[in-house]
Amino acid sequence: MATPDTFDSGTDTFTADWASWHEARERGTASPFGLASLVATHWLTGAPEPLDGVFGTWHAGLDGIVGEGHELDGLTVLQGGRPVRVISGSTVTLTSGQDIEWGDRRLRYFERDGALALRILDPDAPTRTRLRGIDVFAPDPSWVVEGSFSPAAQDSRMEITAIDGHVSDDTPAGTVALAFPDGLETLTVVSERGALHAVFADETSGDETYRFRFLDMPAPDEDGRVRVDFNRAYVPPCVFSDFYVCPLPPAGNRLSRPIRAGEKNVVLEP
Repeated sequence: MATPDTFDSGTDTFTADWASWHEARERGTASPFGLASLVATHWLTGAPEPLDGVFGTWHAGLDGIVGEGHELDGLTVLQGGRPVRVISGSTVTLTSGQDIEWGDRRLRYFERDGALALRILDPDAPTRTRLRGIDVFAPDPSWVVEGSFSPAAQDSRMEITAIDGHVSDDTPAGTVALAFPDGLETLTVVSERGALHAVFADETSGDETYRFRFLDMPAPDEDGRVRVDFNRAYVPPCVFSDFYVCPLPPAGNRLSRPIRAGEKNVVLEP
């Protein structure tokens, strides 16, 4: 389902490695329960209530998401994608990392700042069936930039606004100063799974590319050096479905130059 590539992935190791990353991104986002299959995020309260598009009633319990309905009996609970138990009866409690197999669909646990939501994933979602790939800039080694990491003060905090308007408090890992040929730029980064992560915008955002993008970086070396590869900048989940709650770039993370590297936007069937 990917759009034809305009680059030769066999020309060198750099391009071949990038092509493998790009192909994996397209496969992952377009898989039956990939990013494009999300059709609902239902925020829950402590009171059982019916939800559009799903059977029974659901609420936020002390131990997780509680579902009640005779349709639950016999359904399989997955943990990290692997079956862990079959529901016996009409009640279930979902915890972090768990899904329920519901025919061709899945019901998924989701949490943000202590608030719980039930998500519905459907392989037949129009956002998935119309998806034809991810448009990209051709890989270019000149967009691999040397960065210098400066850790944040121990008590530093930053405000993060999500695309749905929710505001949360986060701990920055620090900043990465980027050495472009014509000057320095700085990105505030957070720590994720032992690496660094940034949400950023640039002069292409909202025009040539989606309104903002994500970028992962390796952990800095002992001298604070970071290899920043903009060829692997990627569009956020909310480009695939309106039901994601992606964080927007924090203050200061709009680069004052066009970054013509990495993913641009999704390609949809007309």
